[in-house]
Amino acid sequence: MDSLVEIPELQKKIALYDDMKSYRQLYDLFFYRLNRTAYTFVKSKEAAEEIVSDVFIKIWQMRSRLTEIENLKVYLYTITKNLSLNYITRHYKNPEVSLDTMHLETAIDLNTPEELCISSDIIKKIRMAVDELPPKCRIILQLVKEDELKYKEVAAILNISELTVRNQVAIAVKKMSRILPSYLESPINQL
Repeated sequence: MDSLVEIPELQKKIALYDDMKSYRQLYDLFFYRLNRTAYTFVKSKEAAEEIVSDVFIKIWQMRSRLTEIENLKVYLYTITKNLSLNYITRHYKNPEVSLDTMHLETAIDLNTPEELCISSDIIKKIRMAVDELPPKCRIILQLVKEDELKYKEVAAILNISELTVRNQVAIAVKKMSRILPSYLESPINQL
């Protein structure tokens, strides 16, 4: 999805040359994923878009120091998470800002023709299985499987250990494998 070489190059051009074209490329590279992550927390399209806009405003404002950031991808997700939690704290009377108690939405996107061929019943079953996961497990699964982040990156974003990330992914896979097989193995779905 994103090139490991491309991000540091964009980071450098933005920091050293105030390069708006590189800034736009960075924005285009991360907007959708960060927006989905923010939405997972705040459950509002408008608020999620505002949060991601704030993330990129912050990046532009601190552009001269961007070269000091070792992993910009992790930094972007961390800012998004923090701004989302701040939003929840500001906008709700009794906010639940612990990932363990939060109800988090998950997104299943169908971007390719092959993915569009998946029946709505299977998607519904997958969503139900994902919704049964504990909130922290769900956000970790989203970051690892959907956003393709490494365990180390997810650990840094959520301020937890890599072992916790690994364990939560294992829990998610185990729970989902118990829920899904009966449906996925039915003869009608083996076309």
